[in-house]
Parts: sequence; C-alpha cells; structure tokens
Amino acid sequence: MLLLHLGDVDCRAPKEPYYGREIGRLTNFGHGIKGQVFAVDESTLFVKGFAYDGNAPDAFFWVGNSPRPSPEGYIIPYPEEYSGREPPVLQQHNNTDIILKLPMGKRIRDIRWLSVWCRRFTVDFGEIFIPPGLDVPKPRVLPEFKRLAHGLRSSNISILDAKTFYIPNLHYDGAGPDAYFWVGNGSEPNIMGTKVPNEIGSLEPLRGYQGEDIEIQLPGNLTVYDIDWLAVWCVEYRHNFGHVYIPRDLDVPPALGQTKIAGTSKPTNVNCRELIRGRLNVMWEVLDDYIVIELIGRIAEEQYMAFGISGSHGHPQMVGADVAVAFYDRRQRRFRAEDYYLSSLAQCDGKLGVCPDERIGGKNDVEILSGDRSHGVTRIKYRRLLQTNEAVNDRAYPLDRQVSVIAAIGPLNSRDEANSHTHTGTDVTVDDVQIDFSSKNDHTCTDALDSYREEDGPEPWPTRMILGERVITARIGPTGGKRGYTPITGNPSWGIAWYMNDKLIPEIYVERGQTYTFVVEGGDEPTQPAKYHPLYITNSPEGGYGQLSEAQKRRETVYAGVEYDSSGYAVPTAAGRYCEWKHKTIDKSTEIATFDEYMKTLQLVCDDPNGQPSYLNWTVVDETPDLVYYQCFTHRNLGWKIRVVNPGETSKISGSHGLYGSGVTVLLVSVGSLMASGLPWSF
Repeated sequence: MLLLHLGDVDCRAPKEPYYGREIGRLTNFGHGIKGQVFAVDESTLFVKGFAYDGNAPDAFFWVGNSPRPSPEGYIIPYPEEYSGREPPVLQQHNNTDIILKLPMGKRIRDIRWLSVWCRRFTVDFGEIFIPPGLDVPKPRVLPEFKRLAHGLRSSNISILDAKTFYIPNLHYDGAGPDAYFWVGNGSEPNIMGTKVPNEIGSLEPLRGYQGEDIEIQLPGNLTVYDIDWLAVWCVEYRHNFGHVYIPRDLDVPPALGQTKIAGTSKPTNVNCRELIRGRLNVMWEVLDDYIVIELIGRIAEEQYMAFGISGSHGHPQMVGADVAVAFYDRRQRRFRAEDYYLSSLAQCDGKLGVCPDERIGGKNDVEILSGDRSHGVTRIKYRRLLQTNEAVNDRAYPLDRQVSVIAAIGPLNSRDEANSHTHTGTDVTVDDVQIDFSSKNDHTCTDALDSYREEDGPEPWPTRMILGERVITARIGPTGGKRGYTPITGNPSWGIAWYMNDKLIPEIYVERGQTYTFVVEGGDEPTQPAKYHPLYITNSPEGGYGQLSEAQKRRETVYAGVEYDSSGYAVPTAAGRYCEWKHKTIDKSTEIATFDEYMKTLQLVCDDPNGQPSYLNWTVVDETPDLVYYQCFTHRNLGWKIRVVNPGETSKISGSHGLYGSGVTVLLVSVGSLMASGLPWSF
C-alpha cells in the first residue's frame, strides 16, 4: 500500500525538469539566436539555453500584438531591475537561462510573439509565436487554515508556484512552544513531516502573527506536488494547530525564481563569523550596492548589539568607528537598527560621544529588514549602502580587501540609545577581527546560538489557590509563557493549560468526605486532538493517561474521570464543549507583571454557544493521599496540584489571608497555617 501511495504521489508532479507550458524554440534569423521558450505563468516567460552573439547595437527582447514582429512592439527589460531611464541593450549570451517578466501589467494573452529585435535598424533576429488560447500555469487558491488551536486562522491561502505559499491575514498567538510550518503526506498532519522555514527563512519556532500577509517557500527539492497538506504543527507535543489540504489536480507555475519571497533575498552563499564567543555572530551578503548584515546575539531584551568598521585598521578601536546598533524597542514593540558614529568613548551629548548619526546632524543610513527573538537569541537583519553620502560619519564597506571590524553588547539607556558596556571579552571584541565582505562561503561560526535557553527571565506569577469551593469550572487557556506554567511547575508546557475557575493552574484544596463538582469544557471531539481535553484526577504529576502503555497505566492511580468498558479499555467521562481563553492579539505575558492584568488580554471563546459542559463529580474518600493532580486524559502537562486535607481544615487555611500576595508571602503563610494545624504537607 505504501508503494502504491508513493507512486500516486509521484504521478501528481509534471514531467521533470518542469519549466511551465512549452511554447517552442526561437527561430534564428541572425546573430546565433537560440532558446527554448516556456510560459511560466500569466506574465512570465522562461527562455531555456538562450544564445545571442551580442554584436547588434540596439537589440532587446521585444513583444507585441501585431501579426508579426514590428516596431509596434515594446521592450521586455532584461535584467528586470536596472538603473537609468532606458533598459540596457541585450548583451552576449551562451546557453543562458533567462526569466522575462512582461512589463506594465501585461499578460501572455495580450501578446502574439516574442522577438529578439534591433530597434535602431528594425530587424528581427529571432522569433517565436504564442499559440492562441495558450493555457498557462496559474497560482491556485486554497481554503483558509482549518482552525484547531492557538487562535490559528488566515484568509484563503494561495500556491504561487511549485514551492511558494502565500498566507494572507495570518493569526496565531505564538504560544506553542515548538510550533513550525509543517508539510507531509497522509490523510492528516502527522509526525512524519518536514519543517518549512518561516517568511524570513528561519527555522526558529513560530512567533505570534496578528493579521500579517506572508510568503513561505518549501525547503530543498520539495514541491507542492510532493505533499498532501500544509500545517502549523507542534513537534514536541505532536499536535496539529491547523492545516490546509493540497489538491491533487494542481497546475501551478514552476519555481524558477520568478516569485519573489516577501522580505529580502535569501543569500546563496552563507558567510558567518563569530565576533564574541558564544554570544554574538554576524552573517553578511552583498546585494548590488548594499551590504546586508544579520546579527545573532544572546542578549536580554534591554540590551543592544553593535557591529561595524573599526576606527583603525589592524586592531579593534571604538573611537572613529562606524557601527550599527540593533535592538528590540520594548515601548514601540519593534526591532530597530540605528546608524552610529563613535567620536569618543563618552555618552552622547548631541555633538560628541557614542551618538546616533541623526543626533549629530547626519542620517540613519541603516534600514531594518527583519527581527526575531526566541529562546534568548535575538536576530536582527539590516542593510546599508556600501558607500553612503556621509563622508564624516560613515565608513565605506570595501570589497577589494579585508577590513577590521568591532562588535559589542551592552545595556540601553532611557533614550533607547547605546549605553556603556564592559570591556571584557564577553561583551566586546578584544582581538583584531578582519572580514573581506566580498567573500563567498566564509563560514567559521562554531556556535549557531540557537540551542541557547535563557536562564534569567521575568518574575513568575505567584501560584493561585482555590479553597472552600465545591463547584469548579475547568477550561483551557494559554500557559503564560515564562511567568506561568513552566516556572510554577518546573515542567515543560505545550502552549495550553487548565484554567480552574478562570485561574491558571491553581492549587485546589479539597477535604476528605466532601463531594466536588468540576464543570468541564475541555472539548468532546476525539477526532480533533488539539481540542480534546477530558479532565481526570490522578496521582500523576504529568497526566496523559490515554497515551500510556498498559504497564504504565498499572503504575498510575486514577481517582475520578475515567471508566472502563466491557473490554477493560479506559474511557474518559468528563469532556464537554470546548471553551478556551484565547489571546486577543498575541501572548503578552512577558510584559505583564500580574496575572489579573494578563487575564484582561484574553477572551473566552466557546466553539458551540449552545453546547453543554460535562460534569465530573468526585467524592474524596478517606484513603485519598494528601497530594493528587487534576490533569488532561489525552495530553501531558496541562494540570497541577490538588491538596487533600481533613474535614474542616480548609477554613483554617483560608483564614490565614495573603494567599494572592507575592510568591514568598503565599509560601510562608500557607506553610505556617499547615504547620500550625498539624497537617502533613509537601512540595
């Protein structure tokens, strides 16, 4: 069956190599014209193996709608991007592959021929005619992402060419810990897939999106003819947040480079140098008159990273240096890159010191291209002209020799400008680092920095508690990032957790002999695992009973929420309709100090307004141990602790006050109350 399926997949793809709809070969009337012509899409032609001796004085690619090539046509500029008023005349070519984009919004249906034409002498050197009604490959519009988890949604997705997806109006809360664009084969998204780089070519876990239009491109040799679906998939927890299926009757344009990915061109040669060991790397590429630079640094949000040309060749000198300072602006919530000139080591006074060019009468010649921050690693890409028009403040980036560079990491001041850094090798270049910016594949980085996990983070929210309440709602919500589930429990999260009475994983106090009712709205559709979270009570600090082997199940004790059918198969009993606290925009936990304020950034969304919850009734027997857990039957690490005490003891605990103060206060008061009551306690 697998072989049959693979054969079925193979037959979807057009015959390789795929250049689009074949039109035919150019007819040669002079100057050695050769080439095979294809219609790539509605406005693009591809000439395979083009040849021309380059000896005519005023020759161009020329198209028109007259019966035969004539002066009534117009130029197809080649190359497409050029400087000056007029496109350049056609140069010599010998077996060159050429992409031609029709100008002025024209379509292939608007022309009848392609010619190599000498405008000055009105001579046709070679031609080919476009068949009437030619059926050219076209982009394919798909449905939107299926909405399963983490606020994922979009408008209708388009396949622009055999490797490129256009995803408009993309929304995703960014709370999945290990989520990626993911493609593969099969009837549903599954673990046997492939990561797809995001819109800037990064394989970092996906950030949050708020209605952005992006383009992504399949990696390697993969094409849309090789896959059955595109998904947003959490690798660590093997969950599908949403997907769209790829039709089997595609006839989309080939991927020849005619479709430009949003953002900057991705480099064909990778250059990377380590500037500060284990903390800062630089990547670069020369594109036309620009140098494109990407800084990758292990820095805190309140820090900057700086890179540029040293003030003196042969050693790292700050005075006289021309650098770019890149950082994340927390107030404006955007990445920035600023042009600086270092006239002295003093703080900038508006005339001298470590100054942005704009503060001392110059211009910010640095243009930000993209930024990303994940796992404590910040990536910022920018560009500037190799040679600017500011001779005083800016140094030229030479392409004919090596040049000494400097780099530093330091704190931002209250103006979001570079503040003084230490002068140790952990924060600044201390050795002479020289780079030839014209080099190709100069890659000596030993640490990509991507595996770094930031140890210092924002202050966690204190653990909240539920005491003396017999009816408890159970819904799903986000984990609160570095302030929530993981720092509270010490366990990894997968982006969602239980909200009990609208509190993020509170500790619940129950008394032996009493009955408690959990009103569960965790989803009751097993075919949608991202929205299927039955509640159960267990002695397992992880949960996920439904994932366990029979041997593992025998080692776990379940107190409520699970029954067994006639075959002895465990069946969860408490699921109900699906209700989730969702981000109104993106996850803002890092910047919000209190959980109460964080809740204001969420909104409760229930899939079925007329749906009903499920009820889990649990009578706590005398033999119940002091510590149990509320968990999800189908997934690990969604719940937290239930503390079981003797009858009447919760009133003593709740009378101690201060339960929602700082984490230290909560701990001392709760422990003090427990010790005073003579109750057993554990943490």
